[in-house]
Amino acid sequence: MTNNSLSPQACVCGSGLDYNNCCGPFHANTASAPTAEALMRSRYSAYVLRNSAYLEQTWDAAKRPAKIDFSKETAIWQGLSVLSSKKGGSGDSKGIVEFKAFYQQDGEECFLHEISRFIKNGSQWLYLDGVIKAAGKIAATQNSGKNAPCSCGSGKKFKRCCGK
Repeated sequence: MTNNSLSPQACVCGSGLDYNNCCGPFHANTASAPTAEALMRSRYSAYVLRNSAYLEQTWDAAKRPAKIDFSKETAIWQGLSVLSSKKGGSGDSKGIVEFKAFYQQDGEECFLHEISRFIKNGSQWLYLDGVIKAAGKIAATQNSGKNAPCSCGSGKKFKRCCGK
């Protein structure tokens, strides 16, 4: 008989790794994210898990909100797609990560397309700020379905963008 409580669970950041070998050590403060993209993924996971302490700790103090409150949060996070990363490696001091996060809100499928900026303070990557490129409901059946332009504004077909 196997004990399912000990089996690895896939990390919600979409890396393909199990949580204990991905975002778990960052959330437990036993390791620091080595790249801007790893920090972005771990912050997405922290949103899914409603881990406000980790989000506050990894947000640049100059830009950080006074408090992160999940008590009225109704979004159910569904997935993450990292579109690109610029710089943000171990030898860099700045990095940019472009991503799309998918969620369900009030029974509607939605997305957030953001370009986030990160800075490195010593050996720790911190989230600085982000620019939301597009956000809203995913309209899968608008126009001609999966071959229609994606409603997120990417310019790609729905099936190659938010319809993945």
